Amino acid sequence: MPGVASLDAQEYYAHPRNAFWKIISAIKGVKCPTDYEEKKQMIREMNIALWDVCHTCVRSGSLDSDIRFEEPNAIADLLAENPTIRTIFFNGQPAQKLFRRHLKDIEGVDFITLPSTSPAHAVSWEQKLEIWRVIEKYL
Repeated sequence: MPGVASLDAQEYYAHPRNAFWKIISAIKGVKCPTDYEEKKQMIREMNIALWDVCHTCVRSGSLDSDIRFEEPNAIADLLAENPTIRTIFFNGQPAQKLFRRHLKDIEGVDFITLPSTSPAHAVSWEQKLEIWRVIEKYL
């Protein structure tokens, strides 16, 4: 679920210290866009889709660990309607755990959990980037 900064901005990964866009830009080998429309265009060009595990939830603040009373998005339907989706990457353990609470493995789809790009996840940007580079083989 997007954090407070993202909900306020109505943009994925809007917190200025979240490393998501910087990591994706580095993987693509381009300068990180500042405009949200350019960011969305960049991931479209990379055939990356973003979607939250949760459709709705209750949470004070931005920590995924504080999510309560969540209702999942219709991810199984999305996959059934888009059979070319073969891999789901989770941005952090909490997203993966929320997914597993509501959905199980789906035949023919790989699931890979990456370190959270959130500034709350105390791993250096360089370490995160190195691990996130696994997505290159799926692009």
